[in-house]
Amino acid sequence: MTSERKVALVESVKDAYGLNLALAAADLPKSTWYYHQNHKVSYEEKYAHLLPVLETIAREHPEYGVPRIMPELHEQGYNVNHKVIERLLGLWDLLILRSTHRPQPSSVQQAIIEAGERANLVAQIEEIGLFQVLYTDFTELKYADGRRKAILMPIIGHTSKMVFGWAVGESADTVLALQAWEQAKETFQRLAIPCAGMIMHHDRDSVYTGYEWTSQLLLKDGLRVSYALRGAKDNPEMESFNGHFKTEGHSLFLEAQTIDELISVVGGRMCYYNTNRRHSSIGYVPPLTYIERVR
Repeated sequence: MTSERKVALVESVKDAYGLNLALAAADLPKSTWYYHQNHKVSYEEKYAHLLPVLETIAREHPEYGVPRIMPELHEQGYNVNHKVIERLLGLWDLLILRSTHRPQPSSVQQAIIEAGERANLVAQIEEIGLFQVLYTDFTELKYADGRRKAILMPIIGHTSKMVFGWAVGESADTVLALQAWEQAKETFQRLAIPCAGMIMHHDRDSVYTGYEWTSQLLLKDGLRVSYALRGAKDNPEMESFNGHFKTEGHSLFLEAQTIDELISVVGGRMCYYNTNRRHSSIGYVPPLTYIERVR
């Protein structure tokens, strides 16, 4: 047991059993005890490194209480007692962030609400053509031996199973989404596939209902956008891809120690997925081979 741990233990029981008895039980010299008392830092100073982490969680997940905040911290390598988190949330006024009301729905979100079931364009199609429907979503990738996590956004075809574009970054934001879409457009151009009129299907994440994303796809590139109204249940193809891709490349992702290394690994796996991996739903051939055969 470290000296710091012994000091904390003595601190917790000294009022009940007396300082001398507590020091003896913990096998802690009195000189060490007084040293720590005289050089004690404030509570906020001791946990200052958690401020940006907790603030980010509070902003991204304002509905989260301490029980849900704890797993977020553990995934990022912070093993802190829940009582500490409760106290820090109060000290740093992060409870105010958590209680902030959500903003009013955007015009796109309002249109989705008004459209109801019609917002899911894919559900209304009886037979989907070769390049008619695309799917996308954000998903987490763990790397650096599981100590860090990044965001992957792939764009896949419904019929061909091809990954037309993808991007990896630190945040699930519009910049990452548009980066993936630009790569998809480059793929379409290289394969001489017109993208105007395609349907992009995804959930109602704020990125996908935001002005930059919708204006790029709808106004500039001539696509149609479709929204999953019941989460993963309305986007099973994307869930299936993410599950298989992450499982098959899991060990390789963990070996990557930096974001650049992770991007390189993902790039290799995407190339394998499109050009070498046989897919049962398209006759056990790779997506690129399937496209060349049936178009």
